Amino acid sequence: MAHMTSQKVAPFGSWKSPITALVASRNIGFSEVFVDQDTIYWVETRPEQHGRRTIVAHRNSTGITEDVTSPDFDVGTRVYEYGGGSYTVNDDEVFFSNFDDMKVYRQRKGSRPRFVTSNNSKFRYADFTVDKTRNCIFCVREEHGLHDREVVNTLVTISLDKSSKSTVISAGNDFYLSPKLSPDGSTLAWVTWNFPNMPWDGTELWTAEVDREGVLRNRVRIAGGSNEAVLQPEWAPDGTLYFVSDRSGWWNIFRFHQGRVEGMHRMKAEFGEPQWQLGLSTYAVSSYYLACAYISAGKYHLATIDAENKRFDSLDDLPFTEISYVRACGETAIFCASSPSTPSSIVKLDLSRRDWNVLRRSSEASIHPSYFSFPQTIAFPTRRNLTSHAFYYPPKNKDYRSPKGEKPPLIVKVHGGPTSAASVSFDLQLQFFTSRGFAVLDVNYRGSAGYGRTYRERLNGMWGVIDVKDCANGAKYTCSRGRADQKRLLIRGGSAGGFTTLASLAFMKLYRAGACYYGISDLEKWARDTHKFESRYLDMMIGPYPFKRELYLKRSPARFAERISSPLIIFQGLDDRVVPPTQSRIVVNKMRRKRLPVRYLEFDGEGHGFHAAEHIEKALQSELCLYAETLGISLEDD
Repeated sequence: MAHMTSQKVAPFGSWKSPITALVASRNIGFSEVFVDQDTIYWVETRPEQHGRRTIVAHRNSTGITEDVTSPDFDVGTRVYEYGGGSYTVNDDEVFFSNFDDMKVYRQRKGSRPRFVTSNNSKFRYADFTVDKTRNCIFCVREEHGLHDREVVNTLVTISLDKSSKSTVISAGNDFYLSPKLSPDGSTLAWVTWNFPNMPWDGTELWTAEVDREGVLRNRVRIAGGSNEAVLQPEWAPDGTLYFVSDRSGWWNIFRFHQGRVEGMHRMKAEFGEPQWQLGLSTYAVSSYYLACAYISAGKYHLATIDAENKRFDSLDDLPFTEISYVRACGETAIFCASSPSTPSSIVKLDLSRRDWNVLRRSSEASIHPSYFSFPQTIAFPTRRNLTSHAFYYPPKNKDYRSPKGEKPPLIVKVHGGPTSAASVSFDLQLQFFTSRGFAVLDVNYRGSAGYGRTYRERLNGMWGVIDVKDCANGAKYTCSRGRADQKRLLIRGGSAGGFTTLASLAFMKLYRAGACYYGISDLEKWARDTHKFESRYLDMMIGPYPFKRELYLKRSPARFAERISSPLIIFQGLDDRVVPPTQSRIVVNKMRRKRLPVRYLEFDGEGHGFHAAEHIEKALQSELCLYAETLGISLEDD
């Protein structure tokens, strides 16, 4: 009989855990998987190198995994501020955007990068497709003038000869996305949309013939409109054009085949995700299959669709709950994947044999599974007999148990977006709290992605109301089921989740303390000052400005900061262009003038989201200390 170690009895929230702030801050990020011939590429974000991003290559022929770009380059772009689509590969030559100077470079294995574009700081480039026949790159270009309001987005070609000439091939719309060249090079497909829509509201898919000089002719709109969100066009080897559309109310996969649009598999599930970044990929087309990730009940699954007979086959035996950046080559699928106890990994899957192996893990931290909390799916009632969703993570630590009858404090976690979703992934920052005896409720309030277009649109006009109520109702529901202590509720969130956190503290007396990461506080000021991509976002979420100005004022936490009596800690990156530091400072200054309990930490060199390990570590430690002090918890950690 195995020896059972005795558990120490200690109050919830006080437990000592091997998941320290140091461990939680060292997790590498994976994105932008790409396959070229025999090699698999991806981008790694490295917290220990102050969040620097590098392209990594895995050579299938040798099994060797190595860095492609050197430490003096940071692979990234600021197109639409959220970036993505920062590189591509063609015949083992890498083309990438460098974040520091926004120039495009090309690099062959073993050689130093050479710049493709000139040193013109007003241009940014992303979403690259290389055309060796015409010796150019098709991509999205963003042009910045003297003021943010003068930003212009276009589709361009960049010549790969010495001239580096950039030529506009499509202009006039507000935004462009996903220029994809057909296998024979004759046709270009792309997605475009206009204000006030965001890319999950309404977009259009277009194609055009490409002449020898790269000029687009005979343009045709294939799908989309003001009430249909189309995304991710992909060409099959035979020249069939696939795409994702929510015309059925759910993001399903369609194709343009023999002059008509047809569905591949109708399902009440999401085969796409909000296009906050360029270069996202939820499915991929090979010669035989479509390999696709889809969301059902808030969790990701992987499936294949036979391109010939449309047979759908879900791969339910895979141990992953979060899947992204799906690529395919022949009968092999490659993607990023994780679960609550499985670190984010680059996974290679044989679609015929159904076996898989991991090429790279984001964390090598050796933590026993008995320290990990696993989510429980919750559906809770809201007004008008509607339902909202959340994931409940109970406290979990093999070394401790709570005193009899005690219920844990509950951290309500609010995702960003707001058109986004809670991620059921390997999240050491979440487990940092659950392994110390906190319960966490990760809320997918009405308006979140992953539950169809109708659910997504329920937040329209009601941001700052419905999200706040859903978080509160989710917390009360959890407590009513005996899973948490209603007298010890906490709330945390970043960006749009930071706005909901501030609004929850300003407009209700439910939470004992809160943590806001780079959150919006003054809606009117943000609507006037923010970057182009989101400059009309609030038209849908609140109402057209200035016609609905009173709503902007009424729902802005900054105007009611004196009502925040619960202890609050705010974290802000000084280089944030999405939510500038002024949004945090307004609240901090008002609360300090009223001598209200607020702490404020600014981090130099951080933008919208923290990447440097030391900053993540400091923020987590500071947040934990605030909760412990507020709730009177004596921490077992040093």
